[in-house]
Amino acid sequence: MAKLLFNVLKLSPIVVAATLFVSNGAFAAEEKVTSVDELAQVTSVSQLSDVQPSDWAFQSVQSLVERYGCIAGYPDGTFKGNRALTRYEFAAGLNACLERITQLIAAGTTVVPEADMEAIDRLAEEFNDELIGVIDRINGLDARAAKIEANQFSTTAKLRGEALFAVSDVFGAKDSNDKIGNGGNGSNTVFSNRVRLGISTSFNGKDNLSLRLQARNTPQFDGGSGTARPNITGTNMTRLGFDGATADGGRNVEMDKLSYSFKPSDKLSVKIDAVGAAMDDNVNNYNPVFASSGGGAISRYGRFNPIYRVASGQSAVTANLGKSNSRLRLNAGYVTNNATDNTKGIFEGDNTFFGQVDLKPTKKLNVGVAYARAYRAGGSGLFGSTGSGNANSPFKGQATTATTANVYSLLANYQLNSKTTLAGWYGFADADAGTNDANINYWAANLGFKDFGAKGNTLGVIFGQPPKVTKNSVAKGEDKGTSYHLEGLYKMRVNDRIDVTPGLLVIFNPEHNEANKTVYVGTLRTTFKF
Repeated sequence: MAKLLFNVLKLSPIVVAATLFVSNGAFAAEEKVTSVDELAQVTSVSQLSDVQPSDWAFQSVQSLVERYGCIAGYPDGTFKGNRALTRYEFAAGLNACLERITQLIAAGTTVVPEADMEAIDRLAEEFNDELIGVIDRINGLDARAAKIEANQFSTTAKLRGEALFAVSDVFGAKDSNDKIGNGGNGSNTVFSNRVRLGISTSFNGKDNLSLRLQARNTPQFDGGSGTARPNITGTNMTRLGFDGATADGGRNVEMDKLSYSFKPSDKLSVKIDAVGAAMDDNVNNYNPVFASSGGGAISRYGRFNPIYRVASGQSAVTANLGKSNSRLRLNAGYVTNNATDNTKGIFEGDNTFFGQVDLKPTKKLNVGVAYARAYRAGGSGLFGSTGSGNANSPFKGQATTATTANVYSLLANYQLNSKTTLAGWYGFADADAGTNDANINYWAANLGFKDFGAKGNTLGVIFGQPPKVTKNSVAKGEDKGTSYHLEGLYKMRVNDRIDVTPGLLVIFNPEHNEANKTVYVGTLRTTFKF
């Protein structure tokens, strides 16, 4: 075969060019082509920057381009003629040239020299088996493509899903008032789930319409009311990052999110949330390892800075000036929570103005400054059910409870190496309600180790102090002690679609009260993605 190929090469320059055609990577396993459009038709050899007149095959390539138009190049204007090729690759390129020459002969626009035809015929005979294999592979791909098109969800929309199963329990002693811990409150091991389906589509390539449906039945171990909030721990500090329930114990489905984002320019992006506004989704939350409820921290507080919960609600508009990897980026948003009474309008009732400046001094360091001005008509829910009861409702029991708060925060994350990330935040708030005022602070730091033990696994440690009232003009409104949040988790990657995460949350001095005993929350979370 080698001798035959050598003799054929001497017969005609078209064979040399055909060899170069396939060696440009159109059918090569080593070169990944993401789109058919990546290989562009070449009409002149001058379009190929790496084919020079001094090259030994220049005339062959030029002949193939000008006489037969049977050649393609890469978008960067290169030919990559020095690549090695297999028999299948050669056969694929030869087949393309055969088809092109057949078209030219049928059209009568080109006279193919006899020497070229003899060379092509001898090559076709030698590579007959490979040519048949290539045709069979193409036919198989056509059949698979037709099947995918017939069964695809949509030509314009993408469907993504996540199913989360969790086994959780609370452990710890109770205090004298039977408020903290599981003693006497009937804490049992709980098996719960959360299912989400997300649909997204784009109308012009620079925008995105997103809808998410959700059903869940994970209890909130915080001492609230209702079947989904059993009085087990008496503190928001024990809440899980994925807890909450839809109506009828999670059997009903709710529209969890609805948003539309677009880019008026390359450096400006705008997002409008109609349902389920969450500022942590709209800006850099500085906690990339643990922010996800399905794959990050197991606790509510450990996922991200509470200032983003201050700036979350029913609807929002957010603008980001600067690209995500820019050294300087400005973010601004307005959030309203008019879910209970739409008659109040978007500028009445609970609302928050939000601003954040992102700085990137080095490739490894990200630093941010965030501010939120929040108004709560009922005076509660200030920190989105993180921290103590006093922090969330600093003036409860007062005649005038409508509360305004200014929240300031510093955020940072640092890439210690390619697999280790250090992140943290500090926040301070001053709240007032008429003649009453209070100060609140919080902080946290965490370490994330990717590929720990095995590729895809993540080990995480989170430590901090949940929101605490350090000063309050209202009697008994201050938190006298200090709670500490300690969390450890290990996410194990079963495959690209399944993660299993055991985790333990420990709250020392719950509710910032040293009389309360330590509470433990254990969770085994399994997340399926599709």
